[in-house]
Amino acid sequence: MTKARLLRLSVVLVSIFMILLIIVYWDNVGTAHFYLHTSFSRPHSPGAIPGITAGEDWEALPEVDEFLAKLLSSSLKQNSSVSQKAEQLLVQGSSKPVVSNLEENVRGYDWSTHNARNSLDQEKLQIERQRTLREFCANSSFAFPTKDRSFDDIPNYELNHLIVDDRHGIIYCYVPKVACTNWKRVMIVLSESLLDQGVPYRNPLDIPREHVHNTSTHLTFNKFWRRYGKFSRHLMKIKLKKYTKFLFVRDPFVRLISAFRSKFELENEEFYRRFAIPMLKLYSNHTNLPTSVSEAFGAGLKVSFSDFIQYLLDPRTEKMAPFNEHWRQVYRLCHPCQIDYDFIGKLETLDEDAAYLLQLLKVDRLLRFPPSYRNRTASSWEDDWFAKIPLAWRQQLYKLYEADFVLFGYPKPENLLKD
Repeated sequence: MTKARLLRLSVVLVSIFMILLIIVYWDNVGTAHFYLHTSFSRPHSPGAIPGITAGEDWEALPEVDEFLAKLLSSSLKQNSSVSQKAEQLLVQGSSKPVVSNLEENVRGYDWSTHNARNSLDQEKLQIERQRTLREFCANSSFAFPTKDRSFDDIPNYELNHLIVDDRHGIIYCYVPKVACTNWKRVMIVLSESLLDQGVPYRNPLDIPREHVHNTSTHLTFNKFWRRYGKFSRHLMKIKLKKYTKFLFVRDPFVRLISAFRSKFELENEEFYRRFAIPMLKLYSNHTNLPTSVSEAFGAGLKVSFSDFIQYLLDPRTEKMAPFNEHWRQVYRLCHPCQIDYDFIGKLETLDEDAAYLLQLLKVDRLLRFPPSYRNRTASSWEDDWFAKIPLAWRQQLYKLYEADFVLFGYPKPENLLKD
């Protein structure tokens, strides 16, 4: 009896081990890479350059986490050698893109030369930004929705903004209207997740915009559930512990203005049908609206900034569906009190922050961050945009986005919140 039980137990254990191997192998075959993506970086202090070493101390991990971590790290050396060969082929993108998208035509590219090594002390800047974030996350007197929940309490669908690059051990939380198109392009180049005629893209600006925002292009935390099942949270925690995590933010009110301009001042069929038609009916008393955005624009029917603010403040909006990602608060997109970000960039210092981050990630020799859009939506515009918005609405709007202002160190816009 004893031998039979031992035999059955052995068969079960071997089966489980083989299933795990198949899951991991199949996952990576499915991404068009025949090696395992496992470039782990050690936890590091702000300003430290993340390193990648095999056989490092995995610290005190739960048994399942430790098993998965060791399983994933088994091909680290192989992945490192393949990455080195690929890196030798990469060249810095310098050609100007063929601009065909209407939004890009409206905004234009800034092709002026920027000196990344400016007077800003980037290391001290990062320490200050992270200190501010952590202090307010720990401050019990500063409250906002979802602040006190744990990472395990975050629903699957709220993790779809965390993009993973296993080749270099990077996690990026993208925030729409904060240079996310170009950061997604950078992530595609680094992870080699998209091919052009069988060859991975080398220049971020060569990647068409429609491919950049195609969700199938990126490996996000939300997709872990389909790939790893019950092991998803374990793998997420390992990657969050070992990988370099970053996000970029922007003045919340300026981000709202930018979202309004790109989604409602330009002809956007999807946003017209999903958002503009209801806004025009609810807040401008329009009926029998055209079914297409071109007809509406031709008839002079456009959502006003006032309509947009009413929509954001209307309690019915969130009851129907969560805010669209273009105006959803950053704390709801990236969970900064549950995830310990290693780098916090800002659009206001994009060129300097991007150059410094690529150096920290040790990928600055592979590519450069694409030229940023000219900042046509400037902070100085806030007074003009909010001039016709009632004071009470402005105050409510600030409360709605207060957590983003405070957590990321943006000053309270006192001039907009007082008579």
